[in-house]
Amino acid sequence: MSSDQVQLKYQNRKIVGKQVKKLYSDGIVPIVINDHGHQSIIAQAAFNDVVKVVQTAGKHHPVVMIDDKNKQLTTLIKEVSYLTTKQRINHVVFSAIEENQIVEAEIPLKPLYQEGNESSPAERSGLLVIEHLETVEVEALPKDLPDIIYYDAEKLISVGDHITVEELIVPDNVTIKTDVSQSVVSVYEPSAVEAANNSLAGDEEVQDNQTEESSETEVPPKEEA
Repeated sequence: MSSDQVQLKYQNRKIVGKQVKKLYSDGIVPIVINDHGHQSIIAQAAFNDVVKVVQTAGKHHPVVMIDDKNKQLTTLIKEVSYLTTKQRINHVVFSAIEENQIVEAEIPLKPLYQEGNESSPAERSGLLVIEHLETVEVEALPKDLPDIIYYDAEKLISVGDHITVEELIVPDNVTIKTDVSQSVVSVYEPSAVEAANNSLAGDEEVQDNQTEESSETEVPPKEEA
């Protein structure tokens, strides 16, 4: 885990329900801090600060929450919801954690290349590498949570090559909870992927046409007995 501490200053919130819409216009995001064994903290924080914390911490880096009295609480982000029309953060849920207690977190995956390379051997030869997983679930002490888990992209050479969760480069003291047989990335021939996409698009077009024809067909009235 990065040694950089991520902090978020917050204030207790009295506004709830539909009235929280007013917070958005004031540049404030409603948040909730779940503290196991204690009553959840209904709070709020500045929009720009929340965006920065979400982008920096994700769901894997501890966030130190600081209230008006400078009381601190270490948490992990558990849920981020957005306004669907604007992709704007409108609510965040944090969960309190203990430094000496194992926690679960989602860790992003990234390729690891040899020094001087910016792509895998497969990509350098014109093949297509498709990612199947962006994150994995892990268990670890907060101090041991990595910001990223890597996979060796130099193993991706030919069509059919793939890397599974079992092959990830996992730091010490970190346990992977995701099914180890799941594929992380695979190598494909670009023409085969294009053909599959065209076939899928054709099937969708046929289904759309059938739906239109069905909706335009008049259903004869039932004959009365």
